[in-house]
Amino acid sequence: MAKHFPTVSDSTFEQEVLRSEQPVLVDFWAEWCGPCKLVAPSLEALARDYSGRLRVLKSNVDENATSAARYGVRGIPTLALFKDGELKGQLVGNHSREAIEEKIQKYLNGRFPLTLEKVLDTGTK
Repeated sequence: MAKHFPTVSDSTFEQEVLRSEQPVLVDFWAEWCGPCKLVAPSLEALARDYSGRLRVLKSNVDENATSAARYGVRGIPTLALFKDGELKGQLVGNHSREAIEEKIQKYLNGRFPLTLEKVLDTGTK
């Protein structure tokens, strides 16, 4: 994985995810999981493009089984989106950036990612 993502543990899950003022996308993963490594570039792009509007955190299921079980993680990778302290949706398996973005977009106040906003910006404010 090219980028080091912030992690969340069973002991910090409530503070870091459920009490977050921003929506949080949690990547439930494991070191031995091939598809988990394949989804990493999409998560990197989303973390970069939605910086300040979406937090992307990783939770290793081998080390944090309580959180994984609490949210029904049965396969990995599982991407779980939380907003206002509630689980809003999940994607299981390796998905494209576009598929992940489609799932999270409605929880980001309808704003496009920063890269697309720059393209659409006409210079008028």
